[in-house]
Amino acid sequence: MEFLSWKVEEGVAIATISRPPANALSQGLIQDVNALLDAVENDETVRVIVIHGDGRFFSAGADIKEFTNVQTGEEFTGLAKKGQDVFERVETFSKPVIAAIHGAALGGGLELAMGCHMRFVTESAKLGLPELSLGLIPGFAGTQRLPRYVGMAKAAEMMFTSDPISGKEAVEWGLANRAFSDEELLTETLKIAKKIAKKSPIALKAAIQMLNYSKPSSYYDGVNAEANSFGDVFVSEDAKEGIHAFIEKREPVFTGK
Repeated sequence: MEFLSWKVEEGVAIATISRPPANALSQGLIQDVNALLDAVENDETVRVIVIHGDGRFFSAGADIKEFTNVQTGEEFTGLAKKGQDVFERVETFSKPVIAAIHGAALGGGLELAMGCHMRFVTESAKLGLPELSLGLIPGFAGTQRLPRYVGMAKAAEMMFTSDPISGKEAVEWGLANRAFSDEELLTETLKIAKKIAKKSPIALKAAIQMLNYSKPSSYYDGVNAEANSFGDVFVSEDAKEGIHAFIEKREPVFTGK
């Protein structure tokens, strides 16, 4: 694993994202998350996984520069489905997966965190889906998971404005479980994770399965539609303008084409 390292402590696999400077969610990092799940799935010493970021951020979003290597809408849809598949595996994984979020969890970074079963944040953390500011939409099931946590109206506000919310607001809105100070985040998250690790692995696996049964029947149709729409939007002139404006550090000018 190139961008993810991990160690085991009292039944908890502590996984650290390290892809400076912002832990951007590249295809390589997504592959590393999948490899982490491969590594711990049958490891009886691991009962809970905690994912956190090294440096200043959990993950400040997708690696936008990678998008410039994609040529067609079909390729972009395929890219979305790869991310969706890995994050779906996180959500349905047989062992609890917890995100400890500091700094920022934006775009794909928040989509990874929303795939986790629990999210603990710092009060000052920023959580958001800013894709519309690039002329894009969330593509890793963010359009489907966010309304489940915060409701349709607040999900629309977060996506339409592209404005992030604070860790404190994320708890109030139902997007995060609890907020801690920067100094306390990992320590307190690990206390909770270690408490969970003492539960029966059989019961935990069954509880995760039952929680996933609570998804609405339309959920997977929505995820598939999101991937296709992700590809359709990508080939627009607005998306090209948004991506180039981001790379060039300027305001985009969208024309509706």
